Amino acid sequence: MCNYGLLVVLQQLEDSLRALQTDYIDIYQFHSGSDGSFDQDDLWTLLDKQVLAGKIRHLGISLGNNDNLHQTNKASDIHAKVIQVVYNRIDQKPEERVFPSCISQDLGVLARVPLASGFLSGKYQPTASFDQNDVRGKRPAELIASQLQQVEEIKQKEVPAGIDMAQWALAWCLQHPAVTSVIPGCKNIEQVELNAKAADLDVVSLKHPSAWE
Repeated sequence: MCNYGLLVVLQQLEDSLRALQTDYIDIYQFHSGSDGSFDQDDLWTLLDKQVLAGKIRHLGISLGNNDNLHQTNKASDIHAKVIQVVYNRIDQKPEERVFPSCISQDLGVLARVPLASGFLSGKYQPTASFDQNDVRGKRPAELIASQLQQVEEIKQKEVPAGIDMAQWALAWCLQHPAVTSVIPGCKNIEQVELNAKAADLDVVSLKHPSAWE
């Protein structure tokens, strides 16, 4: 369990500044905390002071539950500028309530897990399985099979010919007007470059889902 005590949070900030060898952090996020930890006026007063001191540029909220409207709706009240949330072609839950709230508050949105833990990378066949040491291997086998089948259908019906599926999946997230940026994982320079090119893809077509329209 995370410790959101004031002294602990302040020490973590100082440790981060020192580790990053910088004078300030661009976005400092409340990460996956409970509503009880979130609802601490003293915590946000402390963080506001760090913003005024120049140690933090902007505050943000990284939602542990991608349908947490309680924290999202209070973003402006605690001077947060950014919401981070799990969002991808398989998991579109934030479109229902979180994104409308973000748009109404003019908040930036960082889409976390945009490749659905690698399922949308295009690397896995519908019959793929994962080792128990892999976090995906801890999911129910029925869920894995269902998601892999869904990915295969997406690949066949929605991803244009000649387009890398991972790039398409990132571009798909960026098509939503609420989404500011995506946070994909990467293991090498080539993946970084491929991910960056996703911003130039226009994946909207007659087959593209339009749940937000």
